[in-house]
Amino acid sequence: VIDLNMKDILRDLESAIIYGLPVLLQDIAEELDASLEPILSKSITKIGNRSVIKLGDKEIDYNESFRFYITTNMGNPHYTPEVSTKTTVINFAVKEQGLEAQLLGIVVNQEQPSLEKQKSDLTVKVATGKRKLID
Repeated sequence: VIDLNMKDILRDLESAIIYGLPVLLQDIAEELDASLEPILSKSITKIGNRSVIKLGDKEIDYNESFRFYITTNMGNPHYTPEVSTKTTVINFAVKEQGLEAQLLGIVVNQEQPSLEKQKSDLTVKVATGKRKLID
């Protein structure tokens, strides 16, 4: 478990990458440190039979078992498109209204699948319409 305020963050990341250990980076804001870019973009190169990643100014062996997890305390974070395309964002903030909507969707899908399909199609059309309005 590390955070961006630690002084030896790159050394800890380096060790975890070499030995294939999971790393949890906690309490991040909407801006990520540029030194994490090679990890997020998985800039792994093959040199012979070795997998290597450049971290800082060093090239280190990359263990395929390495996993990188990031958490935030923000309720509704908005990351840049570059970060969003390189990561999978999971919102664990559960609200009663969201659960009700999910359960209703499951019940409707079981009872009347065509109605649920129609709702999904309408949701996609609304999102497409909003995108066109913004453009």
